[in-house]
Amino acid sequence: MISRRGVLAGGAGIIGLGVVGAAGWELAPYRVKESLGLTPDPFIPDAPEGQVRLETVSSAAMGADVDLFTAVPEGYGDGAGLPVVVILHGSSASAAEFRDFGFGHFLTAAVQAGAAPFVLAGTDDGPAGWVPDGSGADPQAMLTEEMPRWLGERGFDADRRVLWGWSRGGYGVLRLAEAQPDFARAAALFSPAVVDPDPVFDDLGALARLPLGIWCGDDDPFVDGVRQLVDGLDVPPDVLTYAPGAHTRAFWNDHTLDAFAWMAALL
Repeated sequence: MISRRGVLAGGAGIIGLGVVGAAGWELAPYRVKESLGLTPDPFIPDAPEGQVRLETVSSAAMGADVDLFTAVPEGYGDGAGLPVVVILHGSSASAAEFRDFGFGHFLTAAVQAGAAPFVLAGTDDGPAGWVPDGSGADPQAMLTEEMPRWLGERGFDADRRVLWGWSRGGYGVLRLAEAQPDFARAAALFSPAVVDPDPVFDDLGALARLPLGIWCGDDDPFVDGVRQLVDGLDVPPDVLTYAPGAHTRAFWNDHTLDAFAWMAALL
């Protein structure tokens, strides 16, 4: 994909950009830029990634082996004693892709910028995402019953944890938090895939004691559902960011360091 930076560096060779002008381009909706193939490349910090692992573990709750991703910031060895941010990915992602997303680099960059150190850990969802699907796979049970044991066996402080998810993973975070409000210390949501009516809107009161951080793009297809979600909360989110962008890795990466700093403070 061609980045806007690359296009501009090549001069005024594209008529459309010349017509719009620099100021007009900045105000153009994200969907217009995306349709022209001119959205920015996803940002990844220039920082070392520390210790990153992808292992296979056996999950009784899922009835299968699953990938387990962990990342420790550079300079903290194997991460012994560090708290954990548990990752719930979106529908088009998997734990095997987390390294390519640059999560290890983001983690070290956040710590270098002053965030208290923590570990990232995530696995894969089931056929229905992060909720039980009726066929025996129960991602919620995996996260609440098996994940703490796996992380404890690796020396992490699995009792200090927050949840972080995007898209379908953000929806999964909400459903898990409603089912077990005391499981995590906080929840960070990137563009949660929520649409009213949906079961997640049935029990928003359960989230009243859970600190929430929510980030969503103005051109995200779920932004209306996110606004309805926020309006329905008994307690406003600690962090609420609507910013230019869509349902893309580029938008999520742009806000990952902010989310990591916020989560670290609550661990």
